[in-house]
Amino acid sequence: MSPPNNPIRVVRRLLPGDRVVVVGAGPAGLTAAYLLAKEGHSVIVLEGDDMVGGISRTAQYKDYRFDIGGHRFFTKIAPVEALWHEILGKEFISVPRLSRIHYNGKYFDYPLKAANALSGLGLVNAGLIVLSYVRSRLWPNPVEETFEQWVTNRFGRRLYEIFFKTYTEKVWGIPCTEIRAEWAAQRIQGLSLAKAILSATALTKRSTNIKSLINEFQYPRLGPGQMWEACRDKVIGLGGQVLMRHGVTELEMSEGQVAAVHTETPDGPRRFEADHVISTMPVRSLVRSFRPNAPADVAAAGEGLKYRDFLVVSLMLDQENLFPDNWIYIHTPGVKVGRIQNFNNWSASMVPVPGMTCLGMEYFCFKGDGLWQMADADLIAQATRELAELGLANPNRVRDGAVIRMPKAYPIYDSKYRQHLDRVREFLDPIPNLHTVGRNGMHKYNNQDHSMLTAMMAVWNMLGASHDIWAVNTDFEYHEEQKIEEQHLGSALAAR
Repeated sequence: MSPPNNPIRVVRRLLPGDRVVVVGAGPAGLTAAYLLAKEGHSVIVLEGDDMVGGISRTAQYKDYRFDIGGHRFFTKIAPVEALWHEILGKEFISVPRLSRIHYNGKYFDYPLKAANALSGLGLVNAGLIVLSYVRSRLWPNPVEETFEQWVTNRFGRRLYEIFFKTYTEKVWGIPCTEIRAEWAAQRIQGLSLAKAILSATALTKRSTNIKSLINEFQYPRLGPGQMWEACRDKVIGLGGQVLMRHGVTELEMSEGQVAAVHTETPDGPRRFEADHVISTMPVRSLVRSFRPNAPADVAAAGEGLKYRDFLVVSLMLDQENLFPDNWIYIHTPGVKVGRIQNFNNWSASMVPVPGMTCLGMEYFCFKGDGLWQMADADLIAQATRELAELGLANPNRVRDGAVIRMPKAYPIYDSKYRQHLDRVREFLDPIPNLHTVGRNGMHKYNNQDHSMLTAMMAVWNMLGASHDIWAVNTDFEYHEEQKIEEQHLGSALAAR
């Protein structure tokens, strides 16, 4: 998604001796830092938190390890796959995928399988769903600007209302008519009711080319944070710095470029001179940080970008084999939990006590609302109660719990986000030594592999290549995967 007449920005070339400051120690920031450190460049990573990994961190509580959401390691991007194994080596395990939808006491396969969904909803509902689907194929929405239009065209209105509308609005906190189609295209790529029907019959083999139909994935033995803890250690081992609790407060500008990065630390403010800055911090925060200040209309556009916050209540139960899923989507009305992770089914090594189960009860919220402000003990009590209401476990088996809050977990694709982001980009793109990458750094709902790819491309561009970073994960057909496999090595080598 590039602004008109500016498809690829001009990037200042990285020279020997240049100082690179990376803002943020999540997947994108640490990927960039590692690649640069390997090439002998001076790199400093500034992270405001006390943990690396961003939303891909692995939290720890009494030797239990759990994700901030589940993070599968699956990609078709060859350079990302290679980097994963270069960093973590033999610490990957192979995990079978099982995820289902819990709806009114019944389980439905996710991704949706036609036979399972239609039979579970009953004969009358099944007939109405098929009729609704046929109608959507004969008379589709002529435009697909919203999530509602995109999903209805592929599944029919009735199935959309049963399996997509309520849950999606719980996750995002805004109506589906306000969510842009780009989000659906990025998260439900290649799947339609017709393909779901075919995948449930003998007419075709289960597709491994559709992103939503992946049967198995790789996973670090100790959770995704293990990857980024290892990457941090490698950056430091190569002579780079990863400084925690260094929250960025200002980008000091001079002659149209970033001259220095200012941080606030427990020991007071610090200033880091920079020849290049790679930023993964939220775009709204980035715009706020410019000194001199960004123009008023750019500042207003930055403030218009919105985020969904997130918290996970981790429950420890003295019971095993509660359910076989890696995670369950909760579409059942009457409870606030949106998704439940069973970390035993991701990796047994994350649960230190035999016979125990660690569940992640995930809640989507806005910072400052009732859920976010609720005391930890009350959240643990609510999660325990809802677990019982769903019939998933005996609440008397809960032995302990912990709460982790994650602000700005998801950039929101509302009706005005694109015009706001385009205006911000018109301001950012001419800055030749500032490179924005990653999920929040680009206000794009990227998966981990796509966030890493944007960081890789930024480094390659600093070496002389000309990749359009903003094209990653915007193509509805996922084309960038094949392009990068073939082209990245030549571009990177030519740039040296």
